[in-house]
Amino acid sequence: MEQVVQAFIREDGEMRIPVLRLEIDYELATLHDALLDEDLGVIRQTKQRLEKLRKELILLEV
Repeated sequence: MEQVVQAFIREDGEMRIPVLRLEIDYELATLHDALLDEDLGVIRQTKQRLEKLRKELILLEV
C-alpha cells in the first residue's frame, strides 16, 4: 500500500513541477515590473509568493 501512495505522490509532483516553473516565471515578470514602477507593496507581495513557490519546488524536486 505504501508503494502505491508513494507512486501517486511522485506522479502528482512530477505534473506540478512544470506548473510551478510557469508560476515562478510569471511572478518574476511581475516583480520586474514592480521594481521598474518602484511599487513597494507589489514588490513585497511578489517576493512572498516567490518564496512560497520556491519552497514548494524544493520539496517536489527532492
